[in-house]
Amino acid sequence: MSRRRSFEVPGLHHDNPIPMGCRIGPFVMTSGIFGMDPETRKAPNDIEGQCRLMFANVRRVMEVAGGSTADIIKMVVWTKDKSFKDVMNNEWLTMFPDPHSRPARHTMMYSSFSGNYLIQCEIIAVLPSDR
Repeated sequence: MSRRRSFEVPGLHHDNPIPMGCRIGPFVMTSGIFGMDPETRKAPNDIEGQCRLMFANVRRVMEVAGGSTADIIKMVVWTKDKSFKDVMNNEWLTMFPDPHSRPARHTMMYSSFSGNYLIQCEIIAVLPSDR
C-alpha cells in the first residue's frame, strides 16, 4: 500500500484526473484551489467573491486533509491582475490575523485561467503527528 493518500473535497474536484490534494505522513500539498462555489461549481465574476470563496475553500481542503489553516506553512497564489492585491490581503488577514503566525506566501501573475477565474492558490501544510 502506498504511503501517499490522495483526497477529494466535495464540490471542488478537478476536471482533469488529479486529486484536490495529497498527503504523505504529516505533509499535505494541494492542487489549485479556486474561488468557486462548491454547490454550483461556478465562480462569481468579481475578485471579491472569488477571493472570499477561495479562502473558504482553503478551509474546506484543510478540514478534509485532517488539519486546519493553522497547519499551513506556505500558500502560493496566482492572480490575473496585481490590482487584486488589496482584496486578497483582506481575506489573508482575516484567515491569518496574527502577524507572528502567518504562513509564507508567494503571489505571481497568471493570465491564462480558464473561464472567468481570476485567482487561485495552492497550499503546503504540515499536520501535527497526532492527526
